[in-house]
Amino acid sequence: MSDVILLAHGSGGKLSHDLVKKTFLPSLANTMLNKLDDSAIFEASGRLAFTTDSYVVNPIFFPGGDIGRLAVCGTVNDLSMSGAKPLYLSLSIILEEGFSLSELDHIVKSVKAAAAEA
Repeated sequence: MSDVILLAHGSGGKLSHDLVKKTFLPSLANTMLNKLDDSAIFEASGRLAFTTDSYVVNPIFFPGGDIGRLAVCGTVNDLSMSGAKPLYLSLSIILEEGFSLSELDHIVKSVKAAAAEA
């Protein structure tokens, strides 16, 4: 596998599959994600709150955190401020061609750590 993101990583083919299995699953594996479906189906009862945010920051690594931690903390904060208890998070990552896979791995591990704290 290349050490940077290639355009083919977004094709839904082998490189996409490899990226998910080698970068995302080791840190974020759970019963829903492990199915490798394009959606998650779960039982919900009562009121349900859902939010998602997008972040574009420069630099992506900064004193006290990084974009991965910011994504989790921002979303958890939005849910908490509405009185909801965060149970699940959705994560959408848009990567430009040439982005470092080692930096992506660091961000994914940061997402895991921040989610564990939430």
